[in-house]
Amino acid sequence: MSRAIAILRPEPGNSVTARRVERAGGTAIRLPLFVVRPLPWPAPKREHDALILTSANAMRHGGAQLAALTHLPVYAVGTATATSAQAMGFTIAHVGTEGADALLEQARRDGIRRALHLTGRDHRLSAIPPIVELREVYASEPCEMDEGRAGALIDCVAMVHSPRAGAALAALADTHGLDRARIALAAISEAAAEAAGTGWRAIAVPPGIGDAALVDTAIALAD
Repeated sequence: MSRAIAILRPEPGNSVTARRVERAGGTAIRLPLFVVRPLPWPAPKREHDALILTSANAMRHGGAQLAALTHLPVYAVGTATATSAQAMGFTIAHVGTEGADALLEQARRDGIRRALHLTGRDHRLSAIPPIVELREVYASEPCEMDEGRAGALIDCVAMVHSPRAGAALAALADTHGLDRARIALAAISEAAAEAAGTGWRAIAVPPGIGDAALVDTAIALAD
């Protein structure tokens, strides 16, 4: 019996992933743990030579101030982030496929020294070279989930798109007394898997980066 796949990421990514799951022959359950909202943010204080993006949410929620930054070449993690930046008028210098650390290394090799990072309120990167300034332009806020909706996770494969989602899923399971041994996890990274803790039926991390690779891993766990 193929298990349903619970998608925990916020919209609009939740719907994108659900469609990928369904096109691959899986059954998708949409259970977002967060809702993404824009934050007011001040203009950068200095001149920059590139823009670092690790999530398409920076483009979705950055607002009108983004127009003043379109002269900056973009270093983006993942094709979805790069596509969102292109749609906003940015030029893509590099699309990273191996995570943020590899992206920063590429930017350093390209001679970038004064990068601006647009990010969320709960972010991992700090002002390390070549990043010299950060701006938090969006926030992922927890959604309320009652016992009935949380119970839909039982006997499912849960897709964990970030370490924060892994920690939130673990807390949700504990709050509602869900049996972790009846829930399998497809985690987007080792860090996301580690944040979810132990006791799950299975945990798998895809060999590649991005949502499509994670969907493939979730489908394999569901069969």
